[in-house]
Amino acid sequence: MRTLEVKDMTVRYGLLEAVRNVSFKVDKGEIFALIGSNGAGKSTTLKALMGLERLAEGSLWLDGEKVDQTSPAERVEMGIALSPEGRRLFPRMTVWENLQVGAHVVRSAALRKQAFDEVCALFPIVGERRRQVAGSLSGGEQQMVAIGRALMARPKILMLDEPSLGIAPKIVAEIARAIGKINRDTGISVVLVEQNATLALQLSKHACVLEQGSIIRSGEGRELLNDPFVMKAYLGI
Repeated sequence: MRTLEVKDMTVRYGLLEAVRNVSFKVDKGEIFALIGSNGAGKSTTLKALMGLERLAEGSLWLDGEKVDQTSPAERVEMGIALSPEGRRLFPRMTVWENLQVGAHVVRSAALRKQAFDEVCALFPIVGERRRQVAGSLSGGEQQMVAIGRALMARPKILMLDEPSLGIAPKIVAEIARAIGKINRDTGISVVLVEQNATLALQLSKHACVLEQGSIIRSGEGRELLNDPFVMKAYLGI
């Protein structure tokens, strides 16, 4: 597995600093959460890690190698995969075809088959719906396909952007169990962006709180669950 380190990262949209001097480290095999309100810079951070947004300042390191000048495609080859906010499936393609898009970097047919079997074991409904067009699925089923598509790349670091957004509580619980299982059984590091702060902090080993593009709190997930400021501002306690 791999270690991801962000050093003094700043991302700008024109004159607007969406992310400002952000630094954190995702250790091998851990779940790391980013929480915060709408517009805090969480999704922009993930896009920058994936290479979809350029760093105005700072650097990104993967296992001690500086990678912030690499393309998104190169980062997928390096073992980074993103399941984006809103799922972004191809609605007129089947579930199977959407999953194969995620597997395009896997050269071996045997490994692609293994990855598909692993996704179906994690989310049985995905296997059952594999011949359906993705646009006909429920929101929760689409989210499972989106996570499965990212897993088809056989990543070392899996980034999940708002996997619980707009999904029924029962399905959220199922996806939360799957995230824990992915990390526990495979050792894949997970970077989890969530507005559901309680869920994110319960799942994560370490976490940080973003507000207006800057980190205002960081520590172990369990510690932040009991932080008075976090409890009041993000947990509704």
